[in-house]
Amino acid sequence: MKNILVTGGAGYIGSHTCIELLAAGYTPIVIDNLCNSSTISLDKVKQITGKKITFIEGDVRDAKFLDSVFKKFNIYGVIHFAGLKAVGESVEEPFMYYDNNIAGSICLFDAMNRNNVKRIIFSSSATVYGDPATVPIKEDFPVSATNPYGRSKLHIEEILQDIYVSDDQWNIGLLRYFNPVGAHKSGLIGEDPNGIPNNLMPYISGVAVGKYKELSVFGGNYPTPDGTGVRDYIHVVDLAKGHVKALQAFESSKVDNLYTVNLGTGIGYSVLEMVKAFSTASNKKIAYKIVARRSGDIACCYADPTLAKEMLGWQAQYGIQEMCDDTWRWQSGNPDGYKVNAEPHLMVEDVTV
Repeated sequence: MKNILVTGGAGYIGSHTCIELLAAGYTPIVIDNLCNSSTISLDKVKQITGKKITFIEGDVRDAKFLDSVFKKFNIYGVIHFAGLKAVGESVEEPFMYYDNNIAGSICLFDAMNRNNVKRIIFSSSATVYGDPATVPIKEDFPVSATNPYGRSKLHIEEILQDIYVSDDQWNIGLLRYFNPVGAHKSGLIGEDPNGIPNNLMPYISGVAVGKYKELSVFGGNYPTPDGTGVRDYIHVVDLAKGHVKALQAFESSKVDNLYTVNLGTGIGYSVLEMVKAFSTASNKKIAYKIVARRSGDIACCYADPTLAKEMLGWQAQYGIQEMCDDTWRWQSGNPDGYKVNAEPHLMVEDVTV
């Protein structure tokens, strides 16, 4: 089995991707500094799959740590999730985002190069398109960014492109994905942000379980059908499967050594449409209020997913109601996230390097 280094693998998307990697015959080696995640997610992955997850706590900005991991394990490729991801926070704390996301990525790529591991799938974002002139968004649209989070993703893409120009032996997949939501159907793992959520779905589900009084809807006067922002919400399991397809595409020579694809459903839903769908899933009224727009946000963003289907043989399978149903199953069973039902000891294989 091929070892895949999964940076940020204890996080929301990373933990779901570990399940799909195991199902596809890969062995995930997870590193995470746990700044916005919990090893309990990996305990739950073992419960779901019956397979151990190797976990090493550490930071991608630590070159010695990375070298020790590459020397201990025969790494076939890397899926790079490690990074801060809140748009609003990035506007308030740009230094933190550039240090963690860009400096951390450079350190990781340098370690990969030193250790002759030149295969990577990078977790990029639709934010690199900035405020698109039209939708749906194609991969050849102009790129820009309206906030430091988006700029960090765009700069990392550019760094990887420059690395490829210097050495075309690299295999680099840049996955620009849209808005991950949902949870594993088991209800054992899902999104568990630290503190007040920055994303829509965990806030809606938090209102439904009584953690929050009401949802603040940022902006009610956008040029959209109901005035609220429109996004392409994609089920996290679909997204996780997309990463496996992206990795497999290199092995089958279906793609160029450097490629970029969108991962989205191709359908845009407004904030209020998501509120309505979640009310149906939870059978609860979701209280909300319209407040001022949030700095860095845009009106409308959804993908043209055609290229992912053509290049990777991937397309999203789950719709809005399944996204909401699965989120509610996770949230209602774990109202305080991983703080409830915690195992008394780690079931992951906790490795020191």
